Amino acid sequence: MLKALLRSTRITWTAKNIHMYLLALTYAHEYNLAFNPLEFLSGLVIVSILWGGLYSLNDLTDIEVDKRDRLKSDRPFIGGDVKPKMVVLFISALIVFSLASSMFLNPVFTIILLLMVLNQLLYTLPPLRLKETSLAPLNSTAINNILRLASASLLLGDLSVVPASIYILMFTAGLGTYLMYKKKLKETTIVSIIFFLILYYAYHSHDISLSQILIVILPSFMATIPLYLSNIMEREKMIRLADITYHRMLSVFYLACIIILLLLK
Repeated sequence: MLKALLRSTRITWTAKNIHMYLLALTYAHEYNLAFNPLEFLSGLVIVSILWGGLYSLNDLTDIEVDKRDRLKSDRPFIGGDVKPKMVVLFISALIVFSLASSMFLNPVFTIILLLMVLNQLLYTLPPLRLKETSLAPLNSTAINNILRLASASLLLGDLSVVPASIYILMFTAGLGTYLMYKKKLKETTIVSIIFFLILYYAYHSHDISLSQILIVILPSFMATIPLYLSNIMEREKMIRLADITYHRMLSVFYLACIIILLLLK
């Protein structure tokens, strides 16, 4: 039972949090901002714990849907080995713990975490269950990218640590990733073009440097190539490759970058 509960938190998916926190940290390093490294790392851990609970919630509410999807047929709750009440208790414990812990860092940080919870509740639970509506691409990874980035920026001093164009860039990146996963090739291509236009603007307006592009943006973009190819090639193989590249390999790389930047502070 414990193994199933831990699997439902999708521990490797903390890469999404690490990615956004590294991006924010590069700006703090560039501007030589004064901040508390321990609070920053604590915030990353707290956000990751919160998302563990939110991913568990997603798995619990999607059991019947996942049973019909070959790629998701191995999700931890499908076998029925864990009672729903126990899962709800586990989810509640993770969410409450993360929210309570966040209060020791910054009240606004807690508000951002509450927005993450609200966003996922609207996305996952009926009667709205936005994941089954046309708003799903906007409500999922796209908004969550902004909230993750905002939570990191706040711990570095202020929401404006990261330029507005970069928030928009990451929103677009999340939107494109979702559309790729949902096999919407035409929409993905359009969003990808918009992404590069925003990136071009951000670079020429000095909102992002070449080193930030090479370290933070380019590797994650390369990791999504298999996800894009899954629309025209063997889907299961390409999605698994994208998962390994981003959620495992890049998460280690990005975490190492965070540690190096904090040591250089």
